[in-house]
Amino acid sequence: MPNIAELENAMPVGPLKIIALPSMAEMGKTINDYLVEFRKVVHNDSVKNDPAFQGYIEKNYLLDYELPRFGSGESKALIKESVRGKDIFILVDVCNHSVTYNMNGYENHMSPDDHYQDLKRIIAACNGKANRINIIMPFLYEGRQHRRNGLESLDAAYMLEELYDMGVSNFITFDAHDPRVQNATPLKGFDNFMPTYQFMKALLGSDSNLNVDKDHLVVISPDEGALDRAIYFANVLGVNTGMFYKRRDFTKIVNGKNPIVAHEFLGDSLNGKDVIIMDDMISSGGSMIDTAKQLKEMDAGRVFICTTFGLFTEGLKSFDEAYEKGYFDKLITTNLTYLPPEIYSKEYFQVADMAKYISSIIDFMNHDASLSNVMATTEKIHQFLDNYNAEKNK
Repeated sequence: MPNIAELENAMPVGPLKIIALPSMAEMGKTINDYLVEFRKVVHNDSVKNDPAFQGYIEKNYLLDYELPRFGSGESKALIKESVRGKDIFILVDVCNHSVTYNMNGYENHMSPDDHYQDLKRIIAACNGKANRINIIMPFLYEGRQHRRNGLESLDAAYMLEELYDMGVSNFITFDAHDPRVQNATPLKGFDNFMPTYQFMKALLGSDSNLNVDKDHLVVISPDEGALDRAIYFANVLGVNTGMFYKRRDFTKIVNGKNPIVAHEFLGDSLNGKDVIIMDDMISSGGSMIDTAKQLKEMDAGRVFICTTFGLFTEGLKSFDEAYEKGYFDKLITTNLTYLPPEIYSKEYFQVADMAKYISSIIDFMNHDASLSNVMATTEKIHQFLDNYNAEKNK
């Protein structure tokens, strides 16, 4: 637990309560367990004696609620305990397609739109009684529809405006496709966190023979949009970077966009070097596998794929085949969104666990403390690298 001294000298905004919607129910339980442990070690006499700290140390911070549905598919939110004066954190994964509901006798898998509607129902059920409402939405709903080209909707910006109009105070997301969407609500709280440190821990923890220097490692961006992520990770690790750009056929439109003709590489020779591919998400995975294949054809060494959100919209078969063909060596993604259970049995898979990180974010926000305390600073990453190299060189 980082910088605990600051929490011991801070007043909470209000009693903490977490609403883990069905899409993040399991993650919510883990986060709750971390928070219970965090607050057991806080040495602050006022916690025991000051009425302002009533409910500070609890065995459970999860709020009891229901989201019943009628046979027609319509739903409502029902909060089963008082939220008056509480500091509410609502967890929602809009990409969790494993959650289902019955409608007219049919089983339906919830779409991002369904999850978003449930989020609004829960906010409305709070009925203005909560001290503060904070949303933690790891995958930004409609984040890829963040800008307008011609006569089309601007969904991400409208979503933020709607939530803030409903009384939301702070919005927390991870690795937004384009964080500039926060400009739609410039006077409201919006925090975009990156899982760089968790990627590094997962990668180095799964491979004890990685040489982190310019002669042996390169960080690659699979397209122009991910270049900032790759440059930051490369600078922190002290290695070089490169990028692919997508050459498109602008004479055609397929599924609303111009199809990709080829991936072209910009960068130095990769001969024998290990490569880390950095991106925000894997959707179908076609572009990522094509990038990894080209890297191998350019005589790269091992290929490690690091992506914040593993959506795998077309399943894992293509990744199984690509791994068998030797196109990549390790796939690392976070558990911020739903992952198919079978992925945990894959030899090539490594999860970057984010539960403890989210717990720290919640704890510091509940105290209105600076969130720089929970961000992975360059110094912290360098310390981890120093320990890794020292252990490897024993």
